[in-house]
Amino acid sequence: MKPPLILVTPDFDSRGREHQDRSISLSLRYLNAVTRAGGLPVAIPATSSQRVIAEYVRSADGVLLTGGNDVQPKLYTRTLPKSVKRTVKVTPDSGQRDLSELLLIDEVFRQHKPLLAICRGHQILNVALGGSLVADIPRQWPKALRHGCNKERNRVVHDVRLTPGSLLAKITGGLKLGVNSTHHQAVARVAPLLRVTAASEDGMVEGLELKPGGSRWLPFLLSVQFHPERLEDRYPAHHAIFQSFVRVCAACRYK
Repeated sequence: MKPPLILVTPDFDSRGREHQDRSISLSLRYLNAVTRAGGLPVAIPATSSQRVIAEYVRSADGVLLTGGNDVQPKLYTRTLPKSVKRTVKVTPDSGQRDLSELLLIDEVFRQHKPLLAICRGHQILNVALGGSLVADIPRQWPKALRHGCNKERNRVVHDVRLTPGSLLAKITGGLKLGVNSTHHQAVARVAPLLRVTAASEDGMVEGLELKPGGSRWLPFLLSVQFHPERLEDRYPAHHAIFQSFVRVCAACRYK
């Protein structure tokens, strides 16, 4: 049986390393995690062509939305205090990535493909479906835990509580999961199609899934704020996230 083809989103770079021209970049950890789970990962190019994106999704068995730079505030709010706006890191390239991924998410739903979203992917998915974001946690949520633990990106730094009976609880086999944390933006208003199934002790949304009955929309949707690809080589529960996703992608191929 051929491994399922998993489409993985990269970052867009205006100046790549080889010739300083427009490029894409992607951490090998995503690709390695998918490969270890039995999938065949492939990066989608930097494109905002709806036709090209539709063809890539049609050829793939599942889609993985990855981490990266901030989502543009104009996609989820009309007003933002100047002190907060200054903390948001967006570029013309991140704007192009936003557009590309909004089109990609639309195609995933149109073509009914399994979807796993991580960190920035978790945020852009919520925005795409009608939700909003906290643009900067330290300024807008001052009593929150320290979520921007970039130096500890490969370590567990806090726990999240999982909703009993949720997809994530079933996958990981428990109601508590230790996670890493490298973000300064977060989910605020949850999109109507989604429900919160993982949260940190300060109430930060750490996991989203489709509401009950959501299988009519997608055969699999799991969205997490943390980075399981940085923990899956040492923590079975995080590896299980990729295993479960790839397993559904393989099953959907033969339906």
